[in-house]
Amino acid sequence: MESVGYSLSRIWMLFLLFWLGQGRQMAPPGFVQSSCRSRIFWMKLNKLLLQGKFFQLEINDPYAGPVLLDEKLASRCGYVLSEDVWGNPVFRASVLGCHVANEADELFSLTVNIKVSSFASMRAAVTYTYPMYCSYSSWAPREIVCEENYMEVSVKTDVPAVSNDYTVAWMSALPETQNVAYQLWQLMFVSPSGRKRIMVSDAAKLGYSFNNTLYRVYLRAPYHSNESDISTVNGVNMNLVTSTSMYRQRWLLMLIDTTVSCPLDGISFTDTTLTWTVPSVIPTLVLQESTFLSKNIAMGVDGQVIVNPEENNYLLEHNKTHIGITIPIGAEGGKLKSSVSCGVYGIIYSIDLFLEHTWTDADWQTTKYTIIKSITTPFMPQIPTVINNTLPEERIFNIAFGHFLPDVSLVSITIGNVPFTLREAQHHGYKIYETSFSNGTKGFILEVSFDDPCVLKEYVNRNETKYTLLVNYTLSVGPEMVLYYHSAEVECVIADIVIPEATGYCDEENLYLAIPVFGLHQYWNLYLGAKLLNQHTALTNGYLAASNSTHLVLQIPLFAVGVIYEEVSFQKIKARFDVALRKVRTMETLQIFSVSCNFNPSAFIICHPDGTIMISAQMKTVPAIDMSKTKLRDSSCKPKEYNKGHAFFMFHVTTCGTSVRFEGDHIVYENEISYERETLPGQSQPKITRDPDYRLTVSCYYRAKETVMLGAFVSEPSTSRPFGSGTMVPRSNIAVYRRIRKALNVVSRVSKNESFMDFYEPDEAILKQPMESVFLEVELKDESPDAELYLDNCWVTGSLDFNSAPRWNIAMDGCEIKSSEYVAEFLSVAASPRVRHPSHFKRLAVRTLTHQLEQIYSAI
Repeated sequence: MESVGYSLSRIWMLFLLFWLGQGRQMAPPGFVQSSCRSRIFWMKLNKLLLQGKFFQLEINDPYAGPVLLDEKLASRCGYVLSEDVWGNPVFRASVLGCHVANEADELFSLTVNIKVSSFASMRAAVTYTYPMYCSYSSWAPREIVCEENYMEVSVKTDVPAVSNDYTVAWMSALPETQNVAYQLWQLMFVSPSGRKRIMVSDAAKLGYSFNNTLYRVYLRAPYHSNESDISTVNGVNMNLVTSTSMYRQRWLLMLIDTTVSCPLDGISFTDTTLTWTVPSVIPTLVLQESTFLSKNIAMGVDGQVIVNPEENNYLLEHNKTHIGITIPIGAEGGKLKSSVSCGVYGIIYSIDLFLEHTWTDADWQTTKYTIIKSITTPFMPQIPTVINNTLPEERIFNIAFGHFLPDVSLVSITIGNVPFTLREAQHHGYKIYETSFSNGTKGFILEVSFDDPCVLKEYVNRNETKYTLLVNYTLSVGPEMVLYYHSAEVECVIADIVIPEATGYCDEENLYLAIPVFGLHQYWNLYLGAKLLNQHTALTNGYLAASNSTHLVLQIPLFAVGVIYEEVSFQKIKARFDVALRKVRTMETLQIFSVSCNFNPSAFIICHPDGTIMISAQMKTVPAIDMSKTKLRDSSCKPKEYNKGHAFFMFHVTTCGTSVRFEGDHIVYENEISYERETLPGQSQPKITRDPDYRLTVSCYYRAKETVMLGAFVSEPSTSRPFGSGTMVPRSNIAVYRRIRKALNVVSRVSKNESFMDFYEPDEAILKQPMESVFLEVELKDESPDAELYLDNCWVTGSLDFNSAPRWNIAMDGCEIKSSEYVAEFLSVAASPRVRHPSHFKRLAVRTLTHQLEQIYSAI
C-alpha cells in the first residue's frame, strides 16, 4: 500500500509539473503572499501591482480543471474574496473546501490561477498560477468556523472498535466504506417551519456543502438560508442551522450532530473605541452547560495570533456570559481611512479580527470555535480646524489647516475669490507646505502677506485695520480621491493707521483749519454738523477751501454759517468753528477739529440757536447821536452797553416787539433800532429837529421745518438748531410793517357750537363764559385732495395785534396743549356736504382754566 500511494503521489506531481508548463507564468516577486493559519489558506495580493488593472481568480481542480471563483461558489465551497484594511485583495479558503487536495486530513494543497488584464473583459489576460500548501493535524473532535460568508462545522467520525481483535480489520475497512458512503448520506434540518430531510445532492442546490473526509464529516452553510433561524444569546443575535447528518448501511445507522451557530452582530462603537462581543456559551452547541469548561481564548489581527494583546492596547475580556475584544480607534493592526459623506470630512477605521475559543463539555469533549470578523466603524465626522498662528508684527497670515490622515492631499486653493493651483500659488508668492502633528496626522500651512491684493482690508475702531483672509481649500480624500471643500476665514486687527490732527489759526476776519488729507474719503469724511463738508457745502456757506498734496485748508469768515460764538460782549467776540472727523461707513465721530479765536469787529449781529439776538450797532450820523437813547421797537428795550459810536443790544426773539415772518424755507425775526426825535440848538435859529425816520432794521434768519407753516412761529427754537444768520439794513420807517405769511388759501373761522354749521363773522367779538369752549376751524382751500392740513403752532391772545403779549399756546408741533391755563382738543372731521376733503380741515375746542378774558378774537 505504501508503494502504491507513493507511486500515485509521484504520478500526480509529474502531472502538475507538466500542467504548469502549459502557458502559465509564475507570479512576479512581491505580488503574492500566502500562509496557512489555523486550517485556513490565506493569500494576499499586492494592490500596487494591480493598479489600473483587472483581475480574476480561478480555483484549479486537479481533475476538472480551472473553476472561476464567484460569489455563489465562494459561500458554498468555503472561499472568501475580500480586501484587507489596506485595500489589498485577500483570498481565504477552508482546508475542507472544494477542489482542495486532502491527504489523510493532514496535508492539504490548493492551486489558484490569478488572471490579470488591462481590460474589464479580461481580454489578453496574463495567468499566474499559485499553489498553496497547508499542514494541519491537531483536529478537535468538533471544529466550527464562522467566516464572513459561510458557517462550517466538521465532526470527527471515528467508530469505536468492537474488540481488540477486530480493530485493525475495522480500521482498514473504513476507507472503503467511506468511498461509497456519499451516495447514502442524508441531512435532517430542524427550523421554525418544521423538519426537512433531503439528500446531499439536493442540499448542494440550496447552497449547502456536505462531504466526508477520511476521518471527518463536515457541513458548510450560507448565512440566512431558508433552513436557518435567528436566536439571541446574551444580547447577541446568532444565525443557527440545526442539522443532523445521517448515514445508513445495512447493519449501520450513523447520526452525527452537525449543528452550527455563528454571531451576526455584537459590534458597538464609541468615539474612541470599538468593541466586539460574543457569547461565552452557546446553548445550541453546548447541551450540558453544567459540564462546560473554557480551555483557551485567543484573539488575532489579520490572521496573526496576538499573544499579549495589552501590548497593542487591545483589551481581551471574558466572563461566564461574554467574551469581549475592545480596540482603540486607530490602534495598530487596523487602518484609518479618510472619507467624505454629504460634504463632510470624516474617518473610518477598519480592522480584521479573529477569535478562537476552545472549550470542553461532556458531549463533545473538545470544541474549537473560530470567528473571522472584518469590522469597520461608521463614518465619524472630523471637522477640520484652522489654527491661526499669525504674528501681527510680521504682517503675514500664518494658518495651519488640519488634522488629516496621510491619505488626504491638497489639490488647489482659493484666496479671496481667486483660484490657484498649488504651482500657481507658489509662483504668486504664497507659501504652502505640509506639517506633521504628534498624533500621526498632518496639516497644511499657508502664509499670505497682509498687503496681498486678495486680502480684504477694513478700517475699524479709531486707528485700526482689520485684515481678513478668505480661504477655500480643495482636497483629495482617501484612495477614491473624492474632492472635499472647506472654507476658512481668518482675521487680524492691528493699529496701523494714524488719525490726522488739524491745526487752526485766525486773522482779523476769518478762522482757518488746516487738516491732513491722508485717509480722507478712504477711512473718514469731514462733517459740518450733519452735513458732509464737500466743495458744494463750502461754497454754499461762504467758505474758501484750498488743498495740496498734504493738507486741506478751510477759510471761514467770522460771520459765516457754522461759526459758534462762545462769548459775545461789547468789546469782543470769541468764535469757534468745529469740523467733525467721522467714519465713512458708520458715521461714528472720531475727532472734532476746532479753531477758536477772539475778534474785535466794529459792528455785528449774532443770532443764537436759543433765539437770543446780540447786536453791536454803529450809527454814523452828523452830528453824532447819544447811543444811550437808542431803542428797539419796544421802547423799554435799551442797549446793554454803549459808547460814543456803538450800542450793544441783547434780546430774545419773543421780546422787544420782534416780528416774525416766513421767507422761503426760513423763519425771519426782525426788529428795528431807532433813535427818538431830538431837538437841537441851532446857530441862526432857535432850534432844529433831527430827521426821525432813520431806522436800522436787524434780521435773523433760521432755517424752518419742511412742513407748511400757518401763522407766526414764535416759540423758542430748539438748542440743537444751528446759529442763524443776521443782517442789519438801514431803512425808512414810513411804511407800517405788517406780518407776512406764506401765500396759501387758508380760511379760519370760529363756530358758534360744536356742529360747525354756524360761524361768527371775521373780527366779530365773541362773548364766552369762563370754562366754556370756543370752537375753531381752519380750512385749506384749492389744494390737491391728497394734501393734508397740518397746524404746527397756534395760540390765543387778548387783542387783535398779531404780536401782542401775553399769549397762550393751544397747539404746538401739531399736538394740542393741555396746560394749567388752557385746554385744547382736536375734534374729528367727517365728510359732509360742506366738507368734501376731511384732510383739508382741522377743528379745535379750546377752553380756559385760569385765565378769564372778557373777549377773544379768531385769528390764524
